[in-house]
Amino acid sequence: MTESRGNGELAELAAEIDEAGTRASRTVELGRRGFTIAVFTFVLLICLILPWVGAHAGWQVLAGEGGGIPQLFAATSTGVGILASALALVTRRWWLAWVCAAGGWFASVDGLLAIWSQQSSHAPGSAGGGPGIGMIIAWIAMICLAASWMRTAFSRS
Repeated sequence: MTESRGNGELAELAAEIDEAGTRASRTVELGRRGFTIAVFTFVLLICLILPWVGAHAGWQVLAGEGGGIPQLFAATSTGVGILASALALVTRRWWLAWVCAAGGWFASVDGLLAIWSQQSSHAPGSAGGGPGIGMIIAWIAMICLAASWMRTAFSRS
């Protein structure tokens, strides 16, 4: 009787270890990078109140003022850089780290196009006159955030 009870406890322990291994394989260990990612996410949040296009702040560009290309960058940097990063930091899911890495590079290219559109747009009725400081800082923060997420996504062994 004691031997069968011992085998049952051993089987429970083995199942618990397997479950812990499965959980660990789905998560990513952030370490110091987690703090760095959180700082860049906060910088992106602050950039939304700084000027992006003329007198329009980042949140106004996100709401549709200031042109289509800057609005696309505002949407991707907010969606990936702030929302997805916060979700990935909280859940530590490996697949979310990859979403943030790929989305971060996409948003970085959007940022480059948004800055370029503000520097070269002289068509009547279009925004121009150079990018605001908020857009430039957001672009740099997005590049750093994408690099941090890429290193995090590749760190899983």
